[in-house]
Amino acid sequence: MEKYFWSILILACLSFCCSLDTVESADASFSQFEYVERRPNKATPATCGYDVCNPGKEGMLNLHLVPHTHDDVGWLVTVDQYYYQEVQYILDSVIRELRNNPDRRFIYVEVAYFYRWWNEQHDSIRHIVKGLVNKGQLEFILGGWCMNDEAATHYNAIIDQHTEGFRFLQTNFGECGRPRVAWQIDPFGHSREQASLFAQMGFDGLYFARIDYQDEATRAKDSTMEMVWKASPNLGDLSNLFTGALARSSYGPPGGFCWDQFCPDATFQDDVRLHDYNVDAIVDMLFNTTYTQAKQFEGNHIMWTMGGDFNYQNAERWYKNMDKLITYTNARQVNGSKINVFYSTPSCYTLAKNKANITWPTKDDDFFPYASLDHVFWTGYFTSRPALKRMVRKTNNLLQVCKQLDALAQLGPVESSDKKLDVLKRAMGVAQHHDAVSGTEKQVVAYDYAERLADGIRECQEVMIYAYNKLMPLKATLPPQQLFCNLLNISMCNVTEYSKQFTVTVYNPVGRPVTAWIRLPVAASSYTVTGPDGKNVPSQIVPISAQTKAIPERNSTATNELIFQVSLPPLGFSTYFVKYSASYSTKHNQKSYFMKAKHLKDTVIKNEHISLTFDGTTGHLTGMTNLDKNIAISLKHQMAYYRSFAGNNSKGEFWSSGAYIFRPNGSTALLETKLVNKYVQGELVQEVHQLWSDWISVVIRLYKEEKHVEFEWTVGPIPVEDKIGKEVISHFSTNLVTGGTYYTDANGREVLTRKRNYRPTWNLNQTEPIAGNYYPVNSRLFIRDTNKNSQFTVLTDRSQGGASIQDGNLELMVHRRLIHDDGAGLGEVLSEQGVTGKGLIVRGKHYIFLDTIEDSGKLHRDLAEKLFMAPSVSFTTSKLTQQQWAQTFKTTWSGLKDKLPDNVHLLTMEQWRGSSMLLRLEHFYEKTDDPVLSKPATVSLQGLFTPFDVLSVEEMTLGANQLLKDAKRLQWNIKGKDAQKSFSSHVPVGKITDTLDITLQPMQIRTFVVSLKM
Repeated sequence: MEKYFWSILILACLSFCCSLDTVESADASFSQFEYVERRPNKATPATCGYDVCNPGKEGMLNLHLVPHTHDDVGWLVTVDQYYYQEVQYILDSVIRELRNNPDRRFIYVEVAYFYRWWNEQHDSIRHIVKGLVNKGQLEFILGGWCMNDEAATHYNAIIDQHTEGFRFLQTNFGECGRPRVAWQIDPFGHSREQASLFAQMGFDGLYFARIDYQDEATRAKDSTMEMVWKASPNLGDLSNLFTGALARSSYGPPGGFCWDQFCPDATFQDDVRLHDYNVDAIVDMLFNTTYTQAKQFEGNHIMWTMGGDFNYQNAERWYKNMDKLITYTNARQVNGSKINVFYSTPSCYTLAKNKANITWPTKDDDFFPYASLDHVFWTGYFTSRPALKRMVRKTNNLLQVCKQLDALAQLGPVESSDKKLDVLKRAMGVAQHHDAVSGTEKQVVAYDYAERLADGIRECQEVMIYAYNKLMPLKATLPPQQLFCNLLNISMCNVTEYSKQFTVTVYNPVGRPVTAWIRLPVAASSYTVTGPDGKNVPSQIVPISAQTKAIPERNSTATNELIFQVSLPPLGFSTYFVKYSASYSTKHNQKSYFMKAKHLKDTVIKNEHISLTFDGTTGHLTGMTNLDKNIAISLKHQMAYYRSFAGNNSKGEFWSSGAYIFRPNGSTALLETKLVNKYVQGELVQEVHQLWSDWISVVIRLYKEEKHVEFEWTVGPIPVEDKIGKEVISHFSTNLVTGGTYYTDANGREVLTRKRNYRPTWNLNQTEPIAGNYYPVNSRLFIRDTNKNSQFTVLTDRSQGGASIQDGNLELMVHRRLIHDDGAGLGEVLSEQGVTGKGLIVRGKHYIFLDTIEDSGKLHRDLAEKLFMAPSVSFTTSKLTQQQWAQTFKTTWSGLKDKLPDNVHLLTMEQWRGSSMLLRLEHFYEKTDDPVLSKPATVSLQGLFTPFDVLSVEEMTLGANQLLKDAKRLQWNIKGKDAQKSFSSHVPVGKITDTLDITLQPMQIRTFVVSLKM
């Protein structure tokens, strides 16, 4: 069973049910390392970047050899095992070989590994490495903590993990350590939002390998493998990014040119006295391969990626043969050869493409879904390991809370908050890897990822305790220590179950006041709740369902949940006081009532804004009405599953579903069991408890005054005794006329239009009408009926796969358990076992809206922000009353003197260097979301924060590794537009007034390093 935070029963499934006290640090030897605060050696002239690029030769076909290794940050074994078994030897070997020949080049990507290796090196080796970086022989590409997945990752976590990597590189290598090109060679499909973020980070190019087989065939034929990706209709040219799909959909070398220690290809045998002399044969093969590839690309420069997974442990073998390849190929130029071969890097290749007088095609959609063959769609991983996906999302939420509280309390060396936060930052950085949050790792590696997150969470919560110790007191007395309950999603919390009196402190990480519903497991049936102002807070007691009580990992005495609403200040906390009460009137007022459904008569539940209708015979949901605007639709919700296809993976038509691949065997098999419904009524919330089967249940909740409906689903253990894999969906069916069109978000930000059985850039031959229409849904999925001016929206609590297979319908895959591996490299069946060994139970939520098209944007934007930046709850067992507490401690406090505008999100707030702070402000509306909130917004930093004042600001690129005024991006000629190319064109810098007013355009993120005065 997923339980948002604490991992790990190592010998059980990914249930996240052990206590923190039983989890040892997964990476103790590295988690506490500090960045080495040294600047690049001034004695070594820095001639890095574009200044050291070999421009090639005019009139020749220039072949750029790019030596590289792709080092997965966990996959088949853990990140630690990969480092000690392979990566450390790669870096040792490469550095030796680079020193032997100044013409040689090497690129490195995964900072999670490089920082480990760097911290093991003697100063003499560091000096050598800095010299190689300063001369451009060793170049960092991408520069994130990992090469993140692009489907299941949230933009907040993507930015954070790149910032962590960039900061290490900048600290240790300065400007020569700044990556200029993004390198996403292994993720399984590519997000438009990812490209937009890269452009905002200052990158000049992006390269990837995996591209749909039909798309690649079209592009190879039309010589359009490279393009300018127009990555944001909101940001315009600022988000444009030169993008290249690598030849052969591969990041390895062409066949016959792999010289890693385990490669079977022939090495050079260049002694003419030998019988097996093969120089001419290898060079001839190069000529044939090069000219074939050149036909697929514009211009006279092409790139070969000379490396692969964990290559270069014996770098001498690679370089010795590449040296000879260059020498013998270029020697033919005296005889008229027009091929020129040399060592290069992706950034130098990008510069060469930029200098060519070429007008490039553009692309403005994305590269999802990815299919590698007919019938083989990589859309299963959108949902694989849903418990881990939820844990990653919740941990990102907690990390933002901890960074904010650390900054607001101005914690320092005494608390060691920076080291504690580093543990979680780096665990989150590893978790964004394309074989981590994607759910495509082996089970033991999934345990390791979760354990790392659990270690980081523990450290982060210590930071929160230190922060409250500084922020709460009115006098010198420290407040009672905050306690945390990390299993509230299964109604389990020792503090609330065993205490007759306790406090609840709730921190709001959003820059505006919010309200939130708190649900606490309790053992009694009557409690009083007192607010921070001393007033009574309405509350309700709801019995815990039998399905929740039956969860195997749950060890709880609670029989009820106490529900109440909290009101929270912007970027601040409020404390509520809960006490057991034996009062009959309190018990009567809090009580929930079970409402009996009248036979054959429909049941309606409603609040001030929404009504839901349930069929009196079947128990199914049949209708939804927006009472404010009198919008009514038929609405049916069903939990169902696809039977997974079982094959031998010998060719497309025989391919199996697996951790990566989703391939159903036929149409949806709906669960036809007549529903068993229980209706719960109360003053604050109404609930419909639906039992679909002995392994699927749903609770539909309608809270007082809310404009959305909450669907809480519990799925598992998925039965596979019949030897059939099952892929479970939550399915919504409406009578809206949607014309084959639906909408999904990209990494939690901009929304893309999807059309069933259609791709914008090629004529699709659809071989899988279900899997081939699935897209990643990071936060929201919706459909529209323009004639009725109605929009039906579903928000998620984690990344999932979703689609509209039929008009008016939406579905989201919530859980998968399979029987076969899909042959994509994992070599293990996706079948999470749970602590009982019978299968993992997963719980999650969907949130639905019904409104007009023009008003839906505000609803889903606002709630999506509140979901991924949810309030953080902690407890004490203090017996103080509200009045007593208020004499010594603050009962409510805000870190802001004024709230942020309704369309501005405080994306990042963390301590930086010295007395500075890293601040990111985001306009989180698109241009077309709302007639008012889509307009530009202005925030004044002067006098904004309660604990300190902002003295000055420096605007940075998105990754915070370059002053925005110094940022230069290559400019490109594109088809359909008269664009003047300028190599030295500066990125436009937004105006900052003397009063520190910051204006944001729709979807704009602005990044600042701000100096503070306490």
